[in-house]
Amino acid sequence: MKDRKSDREEIIAELRRIDLTVNIDSVKISRLDVEMLVEKAKALFFPVAFLDTASLDFGRTFEELSSLLKKILSNISSGLSNKTEEIIGQLPKIKKTLIKDALAIYNSDPAAASLSEVIICYPGLFADMIYRIAHLLYLYDVPYLPRVLSEYAHERTGIDIHPGAKIGESFCIDHGTGVVIGETAELGEGVKIYQGVTIGAKSISPDPSGNLRRGNKRHPTIGNGCVIYAGATILGGDTIIGDHCVIGGNVWLTHSIPQNTTVYYNKKGDCFKHS
Repeated sequence: MKDRKSDREEIIAELRRIDLTVNIDSVKISRLDVEMLVEKAKALFFPVAFLDTASLDFGRTFEELSSLLKKILSNISSGLSNKTEEIIGQLPKIKKTLIKDALAIYNSDPAAASLSEVIICYPGLFADMIYRIAHLLYLYDVPYLPRVLSEYAHERTGIDIHPGAKIGESFCIDHGTGVVIGETAELGEGVKIYQGVTIGAKSISPDPSGNLRRGNKRHPTIGNGCVIYAGATILGGDTIIGDHCVIGGNVWLTHSIPQNTTVYYNKKGDCFKHS
């Protein structure tokens, strides 16, 4: 009869033998480094979120963030660290955008007691902040890290925004749990979305060779000033929602609608109301 040690050795050996049949890159990204990167960025963007604001040293925090980013990029690929200075040079632009986003949330939510409450407490703004960082890295063709950041935000908030999505300023996510925004989605300025909203893709068929088509426009375009209520699903790369539309709760939408349109469900199906 085999002893327990022999059984364990066989299990370990079997685990080593079983592997994927394709080559997998070896990537070293520390979870702790990613969390620290987010916290350093948040300190620079929103110092009010920290209890000891008076002792926050902007210069030191900036240098720590820069060194940490350089370390992470170097661990992914040695040549990536050369992009560090260019990337951190874009942080003031991100901060300006995030301040507009925070104001958009505060000005649209009567439950927000103060702007500080929005900054300290609201998961939508936290996910948005991480998205803005991840999108910047995505634009610089940094592999892996943008998705690691977006999945960290997803884990923390339940909000899943692909770093490739294009989102304008004054963006507002209210509540946020279950929000999904796909890679090729485009959202204009002043867009507000509620919990459970999906801005996604239709099912993609493989090409004649059996390979999945990648890189094409698969997700909707949302115009300026649109409001999308809880549980709405908008799908397809050809779907364009015009400016200042209102999409009601639980609406399923796979075709374009003109600007200034309200879409909602009733027993007869979708109803369109032009304002």
